[in-house]
Amino acid sequence: MFPQRLDAPQAYAIAQALMHGFNQHYRMFSAESARAKQRFETMDWQGQQRAQRERIEFYDLQVSECMRRLDRELEASQQSMAVWQQVKLHYIGLMVDHLQPELAETFFNSVTTKILHRTHFHNDFIFVRAAVSTEYLENNAPGAEPIYRAYYPGALAQLPDSLNQLIAQLALQCPFADLQRDIGWLAARISERLKGLTLRPNFQIQVLSSLFFRNKGAYLVGKIITGYTEVAFSVPIIHSADGKLVLHAALFGEDDLHGLFSFARAYFMVHMDVPSAYVRFLHSLMPRKPCAEIYNALGLAKQGKTLFYRDFLHHLRHSSDQLRIAPGIKGLVMLVFDLPSFPYVFKLIKDHIASSKDVTRAQVKAKYQLVKRHDRGGRMADTMEYSLVAFPRSRFSEELLAELQAQAPSQIEISDRDGDGQMELIISHLYIERRLVPLNLFLQECLAEADSKPERRAVMERAVIEYGNAIKELVATNIFPGDMLWKNFGVTRGGKVVFYDYDEIEYLTDCNFRAVPPPRDEMDEMSGEVWYSVGPRDVFPETFGPFLLGHPAVREVFMRHHADLLEPAFWQQYQDRIRTGQMPDVFPYEPSRFLNEQEAWPVFQSPRLAPRVGEAVGADF
Repeated sequence: MFPQRLDAPQAYAIAQALMHGFNQHYRMFSAESARAKQRFETMDWQGQQRAQRERIEFYDLQVSECMRRLDRELEASQQSMAVWQQVKLHYIGLMVDHLQPELAETFFNSVTTKILHRTHFHNDFIFVRAAVSTEYLENNAPGAEPIYRAYYPGALAQLPDSLNQLIAQLALQCPFADLQRDIGWLAARISERLKGLTLRPNFQIQVLSSLFFRNKGAYLVGKIITGYTEVAFSVPIIHSADGKLVLHAALFGEDDLHGLFSFARAYFMVHMDVPSAYVRFLHSLMPRKPCAEIYNALGLAKQGKTLFYRDFLHHLRHSSDQLRIAPGIKGLVMLVFDLPSFPYVFKLIKDHIASSKDVTRAQVKAKYQLVKRHDRGGRMADTMEYSLVAFPRSRFSEELLAELQAQAPSQIEISDRDGDGQMELIISHLYIERRLVPLNLFLQECLAEADSKPERRAVMERAVIEYGNAIKELVATNIFPGDMLWKNFGVTRGGKVVFYDYDEIEYLTDCNFRAVPPPRDEMDEMSGEVWYSVGPRDVFPETFGPFLLGHPAVREVFMRHHADLLEPAFWQQYQDRIRTGQMPDVFPYEPSRFLNEQEAWPVFQSPRLAPRVGEAVGADF
């Protein structure tokens, strides 16, 4: 219950210190995001990737600094619960007219849950629900940019004029190779997309004011409106071989935007005074994508975690199915469970990792951090990491509870935390990922039905081709998956294959790819033992086949499209390119979206990268 009076002077001082800590964090976050434009203009690709990695660390560093200040100056951890109730009320007052109140709430939670004992993690002391509305929030300061700009062509014939105005307002400080040519192509694509629609008096193009930067690309994001029809679109801008800018592609519709904002891609850098307004605009383009994932895509992962957990609690209140052991082959390192009605999986590291896995808990956590900071290239699922996650005990199946008690007893606690008779199971450390169909199960189903349903053979072929594409695109981002078994990859709703088991990944450049030496004599040839020395980072690609290609139909497709993955030379040539500083163009859209239909593939691409069934393959920046 909230206090009747705000009479503790230290409460307001603590609230001010908390808000100062958040404001300092967002200034750093915003400044680094704004500098992405200059790095793009100067083609500082290594700097762009470095900034993307370093920005992820800003939040935790500022939380730690704020905690130290609170304890050093205000003895915050020694304050009574009555004082902390007042701190929260003062903090709510400080969020009135704030431009990032939802982020400020999350920052408050991050700090206070580290200071207070976890028995107090309830609504009186943290923000379980949002206290301040962000609806229609705008920056009304003099000279502030609007969230989005609107352009009114009037007719398709006037599209080039509006597009010229739009590009000019981006204020990019480097020349285009041939802007009028590109605008002509873009106007033609838009006209084609609007074919058959009647242009209404409200015909307009709305574009978010800031560009979205990721690695070597900049993205214009907006929507086209006519009548009640809204068409999401994005225009990637890249540098050509001579360093000049080109409008590279035209993406239309929710599916294209989902690919661009995929959970398997690196986070964007976007300068935003009012992030909630950007999220609201983006959600209007992708209504099927949860706002939590949109915040993640913008680099605001802590806010994404907050919204995800609220969504999960809401789902628990309105569902009745039980948490279960996730379908598929059980892992040797991770225990995985899910809720059938909820599209995510929950993963925790086992207390006792199988002896066949030469890895420790600390090393596994480091691998997951590597993935979080690295360019995922559209092929590694993003993860959300949580501590002290409380679930209703009644929602666990008996089989799952027994598995948790057997495999991870040190990480679970069952208690009546709030003293209301409702037992909870608290997990000390947890990873959460989007649920995918395990590739091994997907292939088994396809092969079982291939004789009676010939179309399932084509689906199987696409999945095998996609598997090889996934490995090649990971290689292009300097990642060696390590354990390449089918069970460690999953299939998305759109048929894309994504890697999700990270306990054995390594940087490609840290591995030593070798050919298997020829046997020295007949005894070597007949022996079931390895007759040659093997270093800790040695990899023998030709030995992959027996583990991956047992089924003849799978082997035939794989060898037709991806036989080079079984050759050391494939891996070695990528190591050489990466070590010399070459950075691949990996596009998050297919060549069919290129504005210049005659454009050749980039020089640095995956050798023999096989097309997906019914489409061509691009790579992601």
